[in-house]
Amino acid sequence: MFDTVLIANRGEIALRIQRACRGLGLRTVAVHSEADRDAPHVRHADQALCIGPAAPVASYLNQAAILSAAVISGAQAIHPGYGFLSENGEFVARVEQAGLTFIGPSAACIRTMGDKVSAKRAMRAAGVPCVPGPDTGLPDDPAAVQALAREIGYPVIVKAAGGGGGRGMRVVHDEAALSDALALTREEARRAFGNPEVYIEKFLLHPRHVEIQVLADRHGHALWLGSRDCSLQRRHQKVLEEAPAPGIAPAAIAAVGERCAEACRQIGYCGVGTFEFLYENGAFFFIEMNTRLQVEHPVTEMITGIDIVQQQIRVARGERLALSQADIRCDGHAFECRINAEHPETFAPAPGRITEWVLPGGFGVRVDSHASAGYRVPPYYDSMIAKLIVHGATREDALSRLRLALDEMQVGGIATNLPLHRRIVDERGFVDGGVDIHHLERWLQRSAA
Repeated sequence: MFDTVLIANRGEIALRIQRACRGLGLRTVAVHSEADRDAPHVRHADQALCIGPAAPVASYLNQAAILSAAVISGAQAIHPGYGFLSENGEFVARVEQAGLTFIGPSAACIRTMGDKVSAKRAMRAAGVPCVPGPDTGLPDDPAAVQALAREIGYPVIVKAAGGGGGRGMRVVHDEAALSDALALTREEARRAFGNPEVYIEKFLLHPRHVEIQVLADRHGHALWLGSRDCSLQRRHQKVLEEAPAPGIAPAAIAAVGERCAEACRQIGYCGVGTFEFLYENGAFFFIEMNTRLQVEHPVTEMITGIDIVQQQIRVARGERLALSQADIRCDGHAFECRINAEHPETFAPAPGRITEWVLPGGFGVRVDSHASAGYRVPPYYDSMIAKLIVHGATREDALSRLRLALDEMQVGGIATNLPLHRRIVDERGFVDGGVDIHHLERWLQRSAA
């Protein structure tokens, strides 16, 4: 058990964790860069410590500084949020060695699931459906790789075993392009992730991106909390998410959800996590597991009524889950728009001072944000400044509420992607539901033309 939590993150997620801790009667320690000295999560913390200059590598990615801050403050637990060190097995091991609690899975689980090859192997063992392709890294022999690709059938995708964030992957449409794709992906993997291992699997042409949220404790109990659809993406980065995934039979979701919960039990997983699938022609194909809290967790909270962050903290304290699978109910529909400080057409970051900040309100509307009028968006970090979340009795009801909320929300002084979201919610394909992961980019290309 612990009573003080150090939050090793910034922005809206630091505030979200802080509020969850307060609801459980826990003290919070904020660590911050010099650029975030006046940030809301710093002001509202019970204690705040500066851990370095603005650059993330010298502050929010500085493992030694964060661990030192935990010792100085007396914090017994560290919550990583998402991004930064949230899925860094080395950092988790150092937290464990220091006798502190990492609010998340063990270093061993993170390493297993962080390596896409070992993750695929573990999921196959648990009966989770996977994308066609071997669950081993590729051999050095080009002829052997060509044979594998022919067996799978083109197009295939070459991926970095330690990759993520849309990097370290290349689609190959024919054998002539395979050799170059292998060499380029291996080099990118070595540079970006420190691991040159790559693997190969079938490239699905028109899949959706569907997720299953899971929650597990230290006592062998695991639950799945419904589905999410995160198919609206640009360059593998999510733009808008919804829950539940529209147009998929509840029985099909339940079947894959049960396999995900069983996989958690088999690998000894504790905490919250997300199983990510490609969904095509009525079939699910596992691609990876995020061993952390997701940016889009609020849409699941809205339809289940479960505070996922508080549950994450409770199981980290060693508590048993107070819920059973029969207690999980998914009511209505929810959407989340990621509001970014970026130009809505070029997508270039747009840091600067916010001069106007008008938030929407009303029944079923939630905004998670650290920004306000007068806040200066720094150029050093992710461009997301808010998450606009709405809930309705049906998908149509929620979509109507989202349109109103987007019209009400006003941000001045900087460029944002609000105009893009206002266009998306009236786009016919999205309104009908069930678009694939390439839909947004195709639509943007047509609009630009």
